[in-house]
Amino acid sequence: MKTYNKPATSKLLKRFDNELKQLLMEDLKAFRAKNIQRNNQPAIQQQAA
Repeated sequence: MKTYNKPATSKLLKRFDNELKQLLMEDLKAFRAKNIQRNNQPAIQQQAA
C-alpha cells in the first residue's frame, strides 16, 4: 500500500485565496476598463453636440 501525504489545509487555503484574488483582480480591471469607456463616451458626445 502506498503512503499518501495530503497537503496541509493551510496550504490549500492559501492557494485558494491567491487564485480567488487573481480572478477578482482580473474582473475588477475589466470592470474599470468598461466603466472608463462608458464614462468618457457621454463627455465626448456632449462636446460634439
